Amino acid sequence: MEGNLMSSIILRNVNEDDLPIFFKYQQNREANYMAAFTSKDHNDWDSFLTHWTKILMNEDFIKQTIIVDSNVVGHILKFEQFGEPEVSYWIGKEYWGKGIATKALREFLKHISIRPRYARAAKDNAGSLKVLEKCGFVITGEDSGFSNARGEDVEEFILTLDKNE
Repeated sequence: MEGNLMSSIILRNVNEDDLPIFFKYQQNREANYMAAFTSKDHNDWDSFLTHWTKILMNEDFIKQTIIVDSNVVGHILKFEQFGEPEVSYWIGKEYWGKGIATKALREFLKHISIRPRYARAAKDNAGSLKVLEKCGFVITGEDSGFSNARGEDVEEFILTLDKNE
């Protein structure tokens, strides 16, 4: 089954019809905890929509929807944070552990030639760290910041991809 699932991943530009699905995924408490650095209220549609409107309007961002078997399963982004080019992704919890994030990130990185490329993950987000490491990212630093999802400071790893995989 996983082989079939893996071959059916499609990345396409995010459109407004994807936003309610992304919002549903964002509302999952466990997903918010793992992502750590999320909005103040993961149930606030207006804040979510304001945030995504800014993303959609920013031509410097690359924003892709991840599709598996005609289902929107998440999104993947390229943006700048702290003056560095960074990638980020969010997969609906029901799709975790199926190799989707790894496959989607590998495909996404084929189209982004800028190196180095950075990513961040909470130190205890083993799933995301595993995805990033499978895609060639290595831990190169540490940081911490306030996590809205956890209500406390959270330590994170900074990961770097120096070469094209």
